[in-house]
Amino acid sequence: MARPPRRTGNLPAEASSFVGRRRELAVVRRKLSESRLVSLVGPGGVGKTRLALRMAGDLGRGFPGGAWLVELAEVGDPGLVGDAVTAALDLRTQTAAEPAALLLSYLRDKRLLLVVDNCEHLLGTVAPLVAEVMRAAPGVRVIATSREPLSVPGEHVVPVPPLDLPPPARAPLAELRRNEAVSLFAERAAAGSGTFELTPANQAAVADLCRRLDGLPLAIELAAVRTRVLSAEQILARLDDRFGLLTGGGRAALPRHQTLRTTVDWSHDLLAPGERALLRRLCAFAGRFTLEDVEAICAYGDVPAAGTLDLMASLVDKSLVVKEDAGGLACYRLHETMREYAALKLREAGERELLARRHTGHYTARCLESAPLVRHRLAEWLAWMDLEIDNVRHVLRDCLTRRDLRRGVLLVCSLGYYWMTRGLGEGVRWLDALLAYGGGGAREPATGPQREGGQAQEPGLGPQELALAWYMRGFLAVLQSDPDTARPALDEAVTTAGAAGIRSVLAQSLALASMAAGMAGDRPAATRLGERARAATEGLGDHTALLMYLQSRALTGLLGGDLAPAGSAAAEGVRLGRESGDLYSLGMMLLNLGSARLLAGALDEAGPLLAEGLRVAYRIDDRVGQYALLYALACHAAGTGRARPAARLLGAAETVRAGTGADVLPYLAPLLAEAGESARAALGEAGFDEEFAAGAALDRDAAVALALGEPAPGTAEQPEEEGAPPLGRRESEVARLVAEGLSNKQIGARLFISEHTVDSHVRAIMNKLGFNSRAQIAAWTATERS
Repeated sequence: MARPPRRTGNLPAEASSFVGRRRELAVVRRKLSESRLVSLVGPGGVGKTRLALRMAGDLGRGFPGGAWLVELAEVGDPGLVGDAVTAALDLRTQTAAEPAALLLSYLRDKRLLLVVDNCEHLLGTVAPLVAEVMRAAPGVRVIATSREPLSVPGEHVVPVPPLDLPPPARAPLAELRRNEAVSLFAERAAAGSGTFELTPANQAAVADLCRRLDGLPLAIELAAVRTRVLSAEQILARLDDRFGLLTGGGRAALPRHQTLRTTVDWSHDLLAPGERALLRRLCAFAGRFTLEDVEAICAYGDVPAAGTLDLMASLVDKSLVVKEDAGGLACYRLHETMREYAALKLREAGERELLARRHTGHYTARCLESAPLVRHRLAEWLAWMDLEIDNVRHVLRDCLTRRDLRRGVLLVCSLGYYWMTRGLGEGVRWLDALLAYGGGGAREPATGPQREGGQAQEPGLGPQELALAWYMRGFLAVLQSDPDTARPALDEAVTTAGAAGIRSVLAQSLALASMAAGMAGDRPAATRLGERARAATEGLGDHTALLMYLQSRALTGLLGGDLAPAGSAAAEGVRLGRESGDLYSLGMMLLNLGSARLLAGALDEAGPLLAEGLRVAYRIDDRVGQYALLYALACHAAGTGRARPAARLLGAAETVRAGTGADVLPYLAPLLAEAGESARAALGEAGFDEEFAAGAALDRDAAVALALGEPAPGTAEQPEEEGAPPLGRRESEVARLVAEGLSNKQIGARLFISEHTVDSHVRAIMNKLGFNSRAQIAAWTATERS
């Protein structure tokens, strides 16, 4: 069996077969050879996304940088378009610059294919951004899907028509099977019922049905799935009855959008009352959602909590809800056309306000309740946030719209670890918007709720919320290496927290203010603020505040070259990080301690500390920690005479750093210069450049494996001989345990390897086999055994 090629990019594996579209595929392929921007334009349900993904899958291997999908259907805020694109490309905005700046810098010398899907509701933001990409990155080509063109220079528009309709006269069965619309109906019906087959007896009904549905793929799929309980003739008769009501009983053609709406109406009316209620309520979700979310938000009235799973399964079976796999967790989403329809039904039912309150309450409660525990379960919490962030963003937008400033601030601050590891810039924008409305609330007495635009408006922010908001704003600015913004924000936090007696926030704000002063080169202020932080921390019994103080001491020492106090503080921080289970702080403290030992020349002590820090940063996907630790390990390699891996790690670290937009940590700069000179001297200029380029071309997984002295995922056991099995021995063992339903942690315990290593093997298996879910691995394993 030939080994499937490794996929580059983030295109999802196709969940069902792709039917037809030979003509459109040829047109798009030709247009992309002539133009760098091709927009697939057509109504909802016509199949633009599937066409774009198939085209990208076919062409992606011809781009060194791969093919990348940016999904915009669930992005409701134009201000988040840049974040959506950078996140899709696996970049992290860790600086004060706008996401677009990082995006353009990253793409400038790349050769890749970008699929920007569902642009129509964000054209005012998407069009200028795509135009900027076209100007700045000559090696990038873009396929956009939209209900209308982007209207930017150089755009080639390809209208996406419905599938070819069967001929009006009775055609031979073999010819009918080759028709695109009929073929789609037959394949989806067979998949849905398990028994459907196109025969001489039903071919006329199927052909007429496909013509009646105007060849619209979504309409055909919704009808095909009903063959589980109805014959093709029964489906046609019932749909004809529905269409007859709109055309006065005649056969006049309807506009295609009306055809789709009528088909969805028909599918909806066949649902049981509980299924209808649940379907309309699911439009409350802005992105993906879990069964637990559905039970908390949608289970009331006609939807009993005990029956939610059965109702969801029924809606999935009827192709009205899409089921996906996210990191081994089952989740769901609605097709954008179905979400629009469900929203109309929700409005008709008069449930919109009630559902909005339940949605807001659910996500607010989950975020606030989990906040005190996040640092103890950071990896798991970040995985949950990666899944739910679109829904949380929806709540934050609602807080701004309603001027619910208190809830908004508490919610943004509860997500601190998400902003720190996933996108500092987005956290900053939410806080700035909230503070713009409520920044003066601490100095003015509350006068009670007001009303604006018919919505309840909260009074200004109180001292506790303001102290938290300014503290978090300063924290994010420190992480962005932006002391000019951090210092005044932290001054506000110190003043407000001190006046209100909020000791933990006061202590942490003083520690951060000390860091900001050190970054700005103001050592006297850094020392003075550090002493105030120490005094505020004493007797507090707060691990978080103490860790922040120790971080400030370590950073101040590293920036000033005072290695003994820096090392002492970092060592205590490592101990506390382990004791409290705070992975983020542990990773930072290991970096600090390893760097202090590295700067002091204690290479034997530095190596294990830096390697452990990299494992932690990789586990929680902290990109700043990853690039800094890769740099430090490159310096360690150079210092121990390993010039070749040192040069490669320098290149790999530079790629990871560029993906964040961050600057090199100042205290590492001299070491990096020395490491580069040492490696060049050992390898020669050409040899160094070759190794550096090889390192820069590594993906992060391979870069981390190189730094840790481990085999790159999917390479060590990858068989080269023709006809060899696609998976190596260890990968086969992991695949077998995945099929048994074990988690990565359980697999690691069974095989006596780390959870991180299991995760690497699982991703390697998916890459080799072209899969995107654990369920697919399980199904493949079962097939291989049979």
